[in-house]
Amino acid sequence: MYNRILVATDDSTLSKKAVRSAIELAASIDATLVALYVVPRYPVSYFEGGISISPQEVSRIEKQWADSGQAIVDAVKEAAHVEGVKARAVVARSNLVAESIMAAAKKHKCDLIVMASHGRKGIKRILLGSETQHVLTHSSIPVLVLR
Repeated sequence: MYNRILVATDDSTLSKKAVRSAIELAASIDATLVALYVVPRYPVSYFEGGISISPQEVSRIEKQWADSGQAIVDAVKEAAHVEGVKARAVVARSNLVAESIMAAAKKHKCDLIVMASHGRKGIKRILLGSETQHVLTHSSIPVLVLR
């Protein structure tokens, strides 16, 4: 059926549910799991001319976000190992979340993407758009969306 499953997480409650389901699916079909967290770039352009932020501070913040993302996917990897599933933890850095998910699936030769229907709620979701919808619309491999 599926040999390698990519599960995208943003550590939201719904995303954690998708992770659990992806681990269960991988365990039931003896598939490998690739856990992905996409770290956004620091929004320097939002503050141009208004607030002076040093490049060192931007680097520090981006590193903090990346370290947090790494901890999240490492926890997914460990949870998968507890269930007997081989897993890999991957952190990507990009503001293009949907494209990063599809690129990671291709790079790691995944044949299924598992993700939550949405991570954010309310106005943030409307303003930021739906990454899941973008993946569903543009992915060349199957996508399992969980609510």
